[in-house]
Amino acid sequence: MRFVFFLLFSCIIFSQEREESIERGKLLYEDLCLRCHSPDGKGIKGIYPPLDKSDFLFKHIKESIIAVKEGGIEGDIIVNGKKYAGYMENMGLYSDEVADVMNYILNSWNNKYDKIITEKYVDELISKK
Repeated sequence: MRFVFFLLFSCIIFSQEREESIERGKLLYEDLCLRCHSPDGKGIKGIYPPLDKSDFLFKHIKESIIAVKEGGIEGDIIVNGKKYAGYMENMGLYSDEVADVMNYILNSWNNKYDKIITEKYVDELISKK
């Protein structure tokens, strides 16, 4: 019985932590990201890639996190079958802010991601790079 209670309590805490991160991420997205990727996450065709239903985002989550933290991916990328060549500027975000904005993006519009990106995970990715 204790295990069931612990499991239930852990799920509630995880869900609350995730929702709070998504809310903080929404504010960051609105402040820094929507000018290129648009309020609906659809980007600007041929210029800025979409984040909504982005096959690249979900296939390359680690690279996407590093791009947000350190300022973009240089070179061509293919998103939903379309080529994008550009550079994303470094927004100067802290690791916790990167986690929050990634949680927002991964769970907005038509996107759904069951896990949570944490500050610790962002720091681990950056240190391994």
